[in-house]
Amino acid sequence: MNVYDEAHSLAKAIKESGEFKEFDRLRRLVDEDKEITEMLKELQELQMTIQASQMTGQTPDSEMIKRIQSLSTMAATKPLAAQYLTAQSAFSVMMNDVFGIIGEAMQIKE
Repeated sequence: MNVYDEAHSLAKAIKESGEFKEFDRLRRLVDEDKEITEMLKELQELQMTIQASQMTGQTPDSEMIKRIQSLSTMAATKPLAAQYLTAQSAFSVMMNDVFGIIGEAMQIKE
């Protein structure tokens, strides 16, 4: 068994998965809508900033929380943005599961 061949097979399977195909389709549509692209970009940046703050034990400021709530509400009212976020989440769950399976296989049992 060649690890590189298996990695290429896994990459192909991921690319052919329903989760990836739907995420990729919606990503292309989002890329064509500047307003939604900017809104989702800001939402993602704020989410990463909040996560980084929480990981260092800091509490995000209330303005940041209000802005992320506002952007989340706006995204939910725009069907394309909502569909994109749902597809992105489904793809992320699948990828996390794949990484988890690989991680479990790499653990050495004593």
